Amino acid sequence: MRQVFAQRRAQCKGHRLIGQRVFTTGIIGDMHDWIDLKKKIRDWGRDLGFAAVGFTGVELGAAEAGLLDWLAAGCHGEMDYMARHSTLRARPAELVPGAQCVITCRMDYHPSLPDLPRKPTDAVISRYARGRDYHKLLRARLQQLADHMISEIGSFGYRVFTDSAPVMEVELAQNAGLGWRGKHTLLLTREAGSWFFLGEIFVDLPLPTDAPVSAHCGDCTACLDACPTQAFSGPYQLDARRCISYLTIELKGSIPVELRPLIGNRIYGCDDCQLACPWNRFTPLTREADFAPRHGLDRAKLVDLFAWSESDFNDRLAGSPIRRIGHERWLRNIAVGLGNAPRSTEVVATLAHRQDDASDLVREHVAWALRQLQPG
Repeated sequence: MRQVFAQRRAQCKGHRLIGQRVFTTGIIGDMHDWIDLKKKIRDWGRDLGFAAVGFTGVELGAAEAGLLDWLAAGCHGEMDYMARHSTLRARPAELVPGAQCVITCRMDYHPSLPDLPRKPTDAVISRYARGRDYHKLLRARLQQLADHMISEIGSFGYRVFTDSAPVMEVELAQNAGLGWRGKHTLLLTREAGSWFFLGEIFVDLPLPTDAPVSAHCGDCTACLDACPTQAFSGPYQLDARRCISYLTIELKGSIPVELRPLIGNRIYGCDDCQLACPWNRFTPLTREADFAPRHGLDRAKLVDLFAWSESDFNDRLAGSPIRRIGHERWLRNIAVGLGNAPRSTEVVATLAHRQDDASDLVREHVAWALRQLQPG
């Protein structure tokens, strides 16, 4: 196979340099060669732990108009990076000149242990964030897949992405036939629900593309109805400014007072729309040990986590996606959770211990929580 593709590459008419990688153009080969390579890539991907591998082109069509409308409405909140590279998100060929195909991969993260019944004094953390940071693991596997391809067919142009650039992952995965966009805006599959991560390899190879699959949400609105903050203005329409994931992760400042009671005890992200989705009843368990909960984050108490010092936070959450919000926002989020918990001597004392915290942000949310817990 390596010799066949080396001959094809010899017919190239030009090159484009992307970073340190050369992207070739004008590769000519028999369709049979590319179909065979595509099958092998799928097999290699599965050997590396990917549950599914799909192939799509670099045209996203009408997705750009929808993205621009969403940004114009301000639904991205403080996520300025969304607007900063808005056109690149919808134009993969401009993001990676010379790219002809996107290989999009799915890796499941559903944990092997079921959630324990939650109490208002428990800390609820989104499932994807309870283990190690998926970015590093997924990116490493994508790189291994690209390296395997190189070992088989020789050098070619590519770039690997895992939430690391302006890439419309769900749109690409949908076009590649990995699933359909659910009404909660996440990708859904019949065999795996939505508990998975996505990653991409942009390549300069003219691999045959896959066909999209049909949607299977029907009249169901369970995901929309389950949102605690009513962040959905309608199917496929998410206002991030009201989303608990945005409020506890992306928002840097004060959480809007009117939304704090609705957050409950969710201190990092929110899975409610996914938990309500009927398709998630069929989700397979992850094969990755790194995605298993660490430090008891699947059963932690709010009062215990609020006692962590900054060094505790940094040490215990090393390698976790949670660490990127920093200790200050961690305490902010937990203060809101404690303010929503039933009043008890322990909860009040825990909050009072940080009334004079060095952070204005923490002090403000602690003061709010203590007011919430006042009798009467």
